[in-house]
Amino acid sequence: MGNLLVEISPDRWDFLLDTLAAFSIRLCAAAAILIIGWWVARRASVSLSRLLARQPRMDATLRPILCDVGLWGVRIVAIVGALSQLGVQTASIITVLGAAGLAIGLALQGTMQNIAAGIMLIVLRPFKVGDFIEGGSGSVAGTVVEVNLFTTRLTKPDGICEYVPNSTLWSNSIRNFSRNPIRRLDLEVEISIDDDVHRALDALRNLAAADPRALTDPAPQVMVIRFDDSTAVLNIRVWSNTDMFWTMRWELARKVRQTLTDAQCSLPLRARKLHIVQNATAAAAADTPAGPAEASQTRKPERGV
Repeated sequence: MGNLLVEISPDRWDFLLDTLAAFSIRLCAAAAILIIGWWVARRASVSLSRLLARQPRMDATLRPILCDVGLWGVRIVAIVGALSQLGVQTASIITVLGAAGLAIGLALQGTMQNIAAGIMLIVLRPFKVGDFIEGGSGSVAGTVVEVNLFTTRLTKPDGICEYVPNSTLWSNSIRNFSRNPIRRLDLEVEISIDDDVHRALDALRNLAAADPRALTDPAPQVMVIRFDDSTAVLNIRVWSNTDMFWTMRWELARKVRQTLTDAQCSLPLRARKLHIVQNATAAAAADTPAGPAEASQTRKPERGV
């Protein structure tokens, strides 16, 4: 080894040292570009988020997507610049990125579906930040907090944060409870079949019309929808503004019982009447002495309402 080092001419030593020094400089420059690029990307994303937040016409649903696009756009430029410092040609970079993108797309089909679904949710806008939605065949429900490229962040009614893949929302029907300005309240009430149904209807209709949150157009409706055993089931239909829906529901539910009591309508007690019918053969058999087993067969009970 010592003889080999001695045989290397001084010119070759100078060439190796110059090459190593040039590569070290390029390597340090590439590392500096990556570090500065990452810092600039983060600062640009934060500045863009603040700028968009001050825009009154900018939707809060679209703001995170634009910030993510700006962040990764600057980072990709920094990566390309760093590779250029190392002597990698731009055409080669594009070829490598295309091949890598194809391979990653085939390996992460589910992730690509989430990205495509996130783009469709942003473009078609079935909901926005602040809307209460239900999706995923009813398994997902909550208030929309943020929509990203991969997931949608919801806050459930009990305050728990839930991240839902975008493909889960996009591939199923979405129910938006906040989109329409008004909403109909349906409240079922039961009264006894022996009570005066007309008096109960008038009392409930007056109760719904007296609520200041109830809209006059469409007007409140109260109707009989069915009879169950010894119970008459009434339905109260009232339209209200969406933001006042639940407040009006709890208030009406609290007042319904007292209103029916004032209208002399009692609570329903479900009951069934049992009629035992004897035919002529059973009556004749009852006149002759019979054992306990035979006597039990002469009666044929039938149930009726």
